[in-house]
Amino acid sequence: MTNWEDLHRRCMACQRCALADTRTNVVFEAGHRDAEVMFVGEGPGENEDLQGEPFVGRGGQLLDEMLSLIGLDRKKNFYITNIVKCRPPKNRDPLNTEQDACIGYLEEQIDLVRPKIMVCLGRIAAMRLIKPDFKITKEHGQWFQLDDGIWRTAIYHPAALLRDPDKRPDTFADLRAIRAKIREVCTRTY
Repeated sequence: MTNWEDLHRRCMACQRCALADTRTNVVFEAGHRDAEVMFVGEGPGENEDLQGEPFVGRGGQLLDEMLSLIGLDRKKNFYITNIVKCRPPKNRDPLNTEQDACIGYLEEQIDLVRPKIMVCLGRIAAMRLIKPDFKITKEHGQWFQLDDGIWRTAIYHPAALLRDPDKRPDTFADLRAIRAKIREVCTRTY
């Protein structure tokens, strides 16, 4: 089985797709590697590319504020990463070929973290990690359990909430459901 040091080294040196040519930094992870709760976004934005850490821009600040309302803190009790580890130009959605080039790293991260709960941040992550025809407007907040036993759900991406504040009440309801699921299946998060 892979270890963290080997995975990190390979990811930092990755040249599997064209995103490697335009990145400033590989954006690998933040949070705790032994967390029971894992958040996965689609890919880094400009601030993340510059700082080398996921969800540190305006969307990340909003995410941190929202998660603090349900007792989650990236310094204490969750792990966060993205499907692709390099910023797509102009923050466009990562192409399927880029996701395919990077998905192995995420699969190894999942194997190492072994979360009980995975929260997909936005449509792209949900389509890749829950089901290909996932509809974020209809299925956000619903729970799915795949063959690996991990409980999965999706919420609106924080960037979508910045663009459309009308989605925030749905997201707060989803966050309450996440807190309830954590209390149901996790033993070390709270």
